[in-house]
Amino acid sequence: MKAPSSFAYEFDPESSVATITLNRPDKMNALTFEVYEELRELFAGIHAGAETRALVVTGAGRAFCTGGDVHEIIGPLLSRDYRGLLDFTRLTCDLVLQIRRCPRPVIAAVNGTAAGAGAVIAAACDLRIAAASARFAFLFTRVGLAGADMGAAWLLPRLVGFGRATELLMTGDFIAADEAYRIGLVNRVVPDGESVVAARDLAARLARGPGFALEITKDALNREAGMDLPAALEAEAQIQASLMLHPDFREAYEAFRERREPKFK
Repeated sequence: MKAPSSFAYEFDPESSVATITLNRPDKMNALTFEVYEELRELFAGIHAGAETRALVVTGAGRAFCTGGDVHEIIGPLLSRDYRGLLDFTRLTCDLVLQIRRCPRPVIAAVNGTAAGAGAVIAAACDLRIAAASARFAFLFTRVGLAGADMGAAWLLPRLVGFGRATELLMTGDFIAADEAYRIGLVNRVVPDGESVVAARDLAARLARGPGFALEITKDALNREAGMDLPAALEAEAQIQASLMLHPDFREAYEAFRERREPKFK
């Protein structure tokens, strides 16, 4: 795949893991209109049959992503009418939707500051590994906008709980990696310089797993957030019965009997 200059795309055929590196280090990987569009199209283009079996998202330099570029996004937005602004906000939301709909596991390797839209992109990923010096902030209220941006008011309570999400979204305060781990925003904290390696190792482990089962698990996590318990239980009963017909289920059984590692499709 030929990647745009705004981010680097690297695919490792041995592990089937793709790494997306936001590549504007001099701007702390601040987003532009084009970056939003390119990332949206990239995630939308990854389908169940693709050779990529897991993805890592990270940033070049000392930041993961500091949100929208002040000069290339924020300034131009001030001259748009409501319809033009809505086109932009729907674009940003669609990026998050495509990350959540991506059938492959997506892991954020947060190597530095993740602020504003950058923090939401990390939250939209399935798992987050943070460097010890990483920090997070949902800055929207600090610039007079709602903390409910790009799905943050849906995503964050599911990660850290309603009360903590309310605090983060209303204050816009930065929190350090250790605090992010304590409240459940990140899954693991590693020494500086090791976040990408740790994320790739985890991605490679997931890539060796049952891809269809992982896809269905992610889809269930998305769908069941809006279900009551009886509906969720019925959905899971149907899902599991279907997966019991999949070759990966038999392969896991045969591997157990033969005392070997399963080779999932």
